[in-house]
Amino acid sequence: MDLALSLAEEAAAYGEAPVGAVVMEGTRVLASARNAMQALRDPTAHAEMLAIREALRVRGTGRLDGCDLYVTLEPCAMCAGAIAHTRLRRVYFAAEDAKAGAVENGIRLFAQPTCHHRPEIVGGVSAARAEELLTKFFRTLR
Repeated sequence: MDLALSLAEEAAAYGEAPVGAVVMEGTRVLASARNAMQALRDPTAHAEMLAIREALRVRGTGRLDGCDLYVTLEPCAMCAGAIAHTRLRRVYFAAEDAKAGAVENGIRLFAQPTCHHRPEIVGGVSAARAEELLTKFFRTLR
């Protein structure tokens, strides 16, 4: 999670919402990314999506079975869908997202009977640090 938080700080420094994500296969970092929606002019360029895409490329497969995702903010519906489709084993997230989160808030995608894959979820990992980054970033915008 420390790497994901460092990436979140980097995102904020570039004017992006401070979110970072890391895909791990055991102790090996497969991919890491930060939000890049502004830089890429792409609303799908969430840290999770970018890290998942890179991990799939590195692995050379369409699945991430046995891999874990560390992300600084609760995944949204789009990212949760990608997590299910790639079959990530476990998701660790820091801060909850009451507005757009889709794991423990909102639609709770993995709890839906139609969801075909349910990763293990561990929320609140380094939450205070992630929340502080988010609060500071959005305070400067207002």
